[in-house]
Amino acid sequence: MADLRVRIGALELKNPILSASGTFGYGLEFSRMMDIGKIGAFCTKGLSLKPRSGNQMPRICETPSGMINSIGLENVGIDAFETEKLPAIRQTGATVIANFFGDTEADYVQVARRLAAMEGVHALEMNVSCPNVDKGGIEFGGDPVFLEKLTAMIKKVAGVKPLIVKLSPNVADIRPFAAAVENGGGDAISAINTLKGMSIDVKTRRPKIKRVFGGLSGPAIKPVALKMVYECVKTVKIPVIGIGGIATLDDALEFLIAGATAVQVGTMNFVEPSICQRLAEELNAFCERENIIRVTDLIGTLRQD
Repeated sequence: MADLRVRIGALELKNPILSASGTFGYGLEFSRMMDIGKIGAFCTKGLSLKPRSGNQMPRICETPSGMINSIGLENVGIDAFETEKLPAIRQTGATVIANFFGDTEADYVQVARRLAAMEGVHALEMNVSCPNVDKGGIEFGGDPVFLEKLTAMIKKVAGVKPLIVKLSPNVADIRPFAAAVENGGGDAISAINTLKGMSIDVKTRRPKIKRVFGGLSGPAIKPVALKMVYECVKTVKIPVIGIGGIATLDDALEFLIAGATAVQVGTMNFVEPSICQRLAEELNAFCERENIIRVTDLIGTLRQD
């Protein structure tokens, strides 16, 4: 077998195929359909200090080559995650990346500190595409100066556990935000989160999403995601995890060749729940066919001659 191991900070992953937050529940939902211990890692639903019920329905709809969602960060809260979810997750042998968010800086710090202390949580992924209630609703990830400050605060409480910061694509230029994460001491970047979009039911003349706007994901956004990941790779020295429209092994390979250390699969988990395990197996077969001894030898090999 090829050596598929990659590193995200101090964490070694058995392969670079991960599931994306918000598309894989708490891992347990998928453990009945695949061995979640065989993929690189899975990212939990975004976790907050208190449980959240999310937005009113309808909050998800299909679009050509993708979907729009406005779930509203529904989750069980940090207490229930620790007592009701994590003990069972540990039994699966999976590598767990806990995605988290807050409404204030203090929220972020408290959740990160709690997660960093939990056995069975191997890394943290900070979602900064959330409105900061202390700053009039401006997204935490919408200002590079503030993002650097927040990253430094969270890394301080995360300790030895890698801190991944998930960047929004809804900015004019993603590179200053990537640099802010690196300057703040972040261990890695994941990019991208969903693009803002909307869809209308022409028969009822109403938005298909109750809140009108939502996040567009799926194959439709892959070219945008690939471009932004490449920009991040060229800007920082820390690992970049590519997200956006990965539906086939070739899609994953494009991100790796562009320089991503690992990839996250999102929307396709709804189509084929075991896709992450299949892609990990296909990646191994590809490396063997191409005589690639280590997958790291493939990363960042884009030719521009």
